[in-house]
Amino acid sequence: MKIDRLSLSLPFLLFAFVAVTANAEMTLSATADDALPPAIVGEAPELSGQMLGYFSADGQVQGYLAVPDGEGPHGAVILIHEWNGLVQRVKETADAFAAEGYVALAADLYSGRTGANPQENMALVRETLANPETIIANLNAAASYLRERSDTSGKIAAIGWCYGGGVALSFALGGEHHDATAIFYGRLLGDPEQMSRINHEVYGTFARNDSGIPVESVNAFVETLRNAGIENDVHIYDEISHGFWLHVDRNPEINTGPALDAWRRLKAYLGRTLGG
Repeated sequence: MKIDRLSLSLPFLLFAFVAVTANAEMTLSATADDALPPAIVGEAPELSGQMLGYFSADGQVQGYLAVPDGEGPHGAVILIHEWNGLVQRVKETADAFAAEGYVALAADLYSGRTGANPQENMALVRETLANPETIIANLNAAASYLRERSDTSGKIAAIGWCYGGGVALSFALGGEHHDATAIFYGRLLGDPEQMSRINHEVYGTFARNDSGIPVESVNAFVETLRNAGIENDVHIYDEISHGFWLHVDRNPEINTGPALDAWRRLKAYLGRTLGG
């Protein structure tokens, strides 16, 4: 089913990073039109980026930075993790975005922590969502860091999955200016007054079999975007379930086709909003 389509000066925020050795036998490159990033199919090489402290208000925050080859200027993406935190899969996905030519910063909203089971994950979700101002300040710091790099164009997208998808929408509503928002099966809002704060096209990918985000909610969200005059590329995929895109390898027979279409749409969307 297809449906139409916090600001600081932060040069000092590189206060803690740890380099990660790249795998010399396998390097990432931009995906062909018929290929998915190795990260989301469970075939990523060793990490090639570095851990990065970017949020001066919380020294425990450690994001993951992946940088493309070349001097740029490159567009930049902030990746916002799922409910279990900044885990290996999200770092691998940051490497994949770097391979596509974007400076990618996978944000850490859990102050260096990750969850090991649903109970721990939900505790972290509740703790952080109870302090939305801190979330926005964290992502504003990430955006400021990316914007101040000499190899970026100043154009930034926020991309999130599940918990991170909802946070990406909140960032579009309450964070400093950025140029794109991509929501993968994240919580939605339907308030026209709030939606009117968004000043860029919105991308969304959802699953028909997602019990947490019913189709009716997605349709209402799109209608609200339309009424607010906000361009959008939102798609609901049949037969697949919540979490399908970042974890294609959980059920590749069903997930691969929709994930590839969502990836093609995302690459085109980033091209429109951030530039090639």
